[in-house]
Amino acid sequence: MLKHARDYQTLCDIFQWEVPTHYNIGVDICDKWAHQPDRLALIYDDDAGQTRRYTFLDLKRRSNQLANGLKAMGIGIGDRVGILLPQRPETAISHIGLYKLGAIAIPLFTLFGTDALAYRLENSQARGVITDAANLPKILSIRDTLPQLRVIIVTDGDAPEGVAAFQDLLSRGSDAFTPVQTRADDPALIIYTSGTTGPPKGALHAHRVLLGHLPGVEFPHNFFPREDDRFWTPADWAWIGGLIDVLFPSWHHGIAVVAHRARKFDPEEAFQLMARHRIRNAFMPPTALKLMRQVPEASIHHDFKMRTIGSGGETLGGELLAWGRRIMGVTINEFYGQTECNLVVGNCSEVMPIRAGSMGRPIPGHTVAVVDEDGHPLPAGRVGEIAVHSPDPVMFLEYWKNPKATRIKFINDWSLSGDLARMDDEGYLWFVGRKDDLITSAGYRIGPAEIEACIMKHPAVSMVAVIGRPDPLRTEIVKAFIVPRDPSLATSETAREIQQFVKERLAAHEYPREIEFADSLPMTATGKIMRRELKNLESQ
Repeated sequence: MLKHARDYQTLCDIFQWEVPTHYNIGVDICDKWAHQPDRLALIYDDDAGQTRRYTFLDLKRRSNQLANGLKAMGIGIGDRVGILLPQRPETAISHIGLYKLGAIAIPLFTLFGTDALAYRLENSQARGVITDAANLPKILSIRDTLPQLRVIIVTDGDAPEGVAAFQDLLSRGSDAFTPVQTRADDPALIIYTSGTTGPPKGALHAHRVLLGHLPGVEFPHNFFPREDDRFWTPADWAWIGGLIDVLFPSWHHGIAVVAHRARKFDPEEAFQLMARHRIRNAFMPPTALKLMRQVPEASIHHDFKMRTIGSGGETLGGELLAWGRRIMGVTINEFYGQTECNLVVGNCSEVMPIRAGSMGRPIPGHTVAVVDEDGHPLPAGRVGEIAVHSPDPVMFLEYWKNPKATRIKFINDWSLSGDLARMDDEGYLWFVGRKDDLITSAGYRIGPAEIEACIMKHPAVSMVAVIGRPDPLRTEIVKAFIVPRDPSLATSETAREIQQFVKERLAAHEYPREIEFADSLPMTATGKIMRRELKNLESQ
């Protein structure tokens, strides 16, 4: 949807949305390409080390068989169905089949425990779940608490009583199916928020959400797609970052995707994968990049050749950008968005200078501002809340069964993010922190992001999270939880070095008065640091 331009402003000026009245994600990302029988859609590395390839025609036939099977089991238009699967072909087939059926997909992380699954399935009133043998016991253990859950499908292993086998459904179903003619504004999926600031809310998205995402994928991936592009991400397809930032837009453009979801992210394995499958494009969460940065001489030992890397979820610092240019051979383009309104700010190294620490500029097609508490745009340099003007094709429809939360999300036609930032004179946005992450110390309002970015530059630091610890004198003090590069570095001397390091580079009131070394940091399933968990520990 992006037309090539030499500079950012021209790109914005010539952009136009193209959202038809009727649109179906499943048809767009699959059936549209199936007339080319040899067109490669998916390269799948399974747990046994075997590689399987699927064409768009393969996916069309299998998704049609699944749609017919689900229909025979009573799943129809508007019914919610959970997909509790890792990166694997059955995950994609399930999504495509559900969309063509007119049902609503609910991506679910395999890392979820029974309480998290029960909450989402009950809240969404899901009628079905598609899962694998490894996760089936979780569903069976909560089945009796979910009376609306009528259909359970397992993709592998034995299917116990009351559970249907995925392959049986496919083998019995016809590979001919007429997709429901959905409107672009019809509901397609519910993606639950990560729950970093309260109970997870179900963001209900329309089919048009994919079209709304396209500029936000094409922009940070330097006018994706280009010849020989091939996409991969370690991010789970249950996360909007893996599903609609990588899988769906790639298939919209007819570009092959590599799927491989290791039980635990291995940076060495990531380099091997990129080399083995000639991956050219990747979405890499900052956490993954930080781990990959620890692999010595990666560019010498692994024959990879990347064209683009995009990153989002946490702010990148100058150190990661420099490493990306030196080792990966690319400028990592940072971008920003939320589950409710994703990929609205970003960088594109082909049309604009990259400024370390900035999340970029508003992506063409989106109106983004920094607003005050009354929803009025603030002048450059002022800290306020990031907001996106409505209507916007990428914006969610509502929070599922939560009209109050939906109302609170908007003010004066602006969708509020809950994230604080400032915008400079050239429209670059600089992240300050979550509204609820702000630290109030001796009258200063301090955002943790800048401090974390500074601490990450210290050679002893692998990961860091900064919070405010209650203090009777200053209200709060800055405290840093640090995972050192080597356990031997977890010393009081290192702590003093880091404190002085921050003092010299930021400000005296921003340095961490307390440092606690840790083996790991609490994270969401999407790799975001859960500062709230650390705050809770401090309040006990």
